[in-house]
Amino acid sequence: MDISHSIRDALLEAQDVLNRFIGNPENIAMIATTAEMIRDVFEREGRVFTCGNGGSLCDAIHFAEECTGKFRNDRKPLPAIALSDAGHITCTANDFGFAEIFARPLLALGHPADLLIVLSTSGNSENVVRAAIAAKSRGMKVFGLLGREGGSLKQHCDVYLIAPGDTADRIQEIHIKVLHILIEQVERLMFPKNY
Repeated sequence: MDISHSIRDALLEAQDVLNRFIGNPENIAMIATTAEMIRDVFEREGRVFTCGNGGSLCDAIHFAEECTGKFRNDRKPLPAIALSDAGHITCTANDFGFAEIFARPLLALGHPADLLIVLSTSGNSENVVRAAIAAKSRGMKVFGLLGREGGSLKQHCDVYLIAPGDTADRIQEIHIKVLHILIEQVERLMFPKNY
């Protein structure tokens, strides 16, 4: 069976979703605004927390490690924490329910100088919505990477981007591109000699 046609179709579909995202100038402006917001958090010695479910949690972890490690060039580590500790998640899910796995560490650790980045392809994941609510209760700002129409999570974000796409995979492909561009722009703002 020749699957090359379906492979090409998948790549063209991904290209179309990216082109639609790029074609909206508000998306470019929001990425710039968010990069400056993240830079401000780090310069105030705040921290960036990240969370999401499934592939979105993997992207949240990826962003945090780019901050504490490096993206392209060597520089000081930047304080970012993915809410992904297996011990905490299983303890909290067992004792308080899965909906609380991200909210509880933010209630324990969050400060007004901090930022939460939430990732949700539907915008309706209850545990991510509760995380945003918990972050706001601690005086934190919230940036959302969302899909579909933004879901109920949109109303709890200070700023957000909605990725086009009809399926979670295509939405997540936009999300990871945005996260890579954000860390690159934060590095350009904070460490201009590296570029």
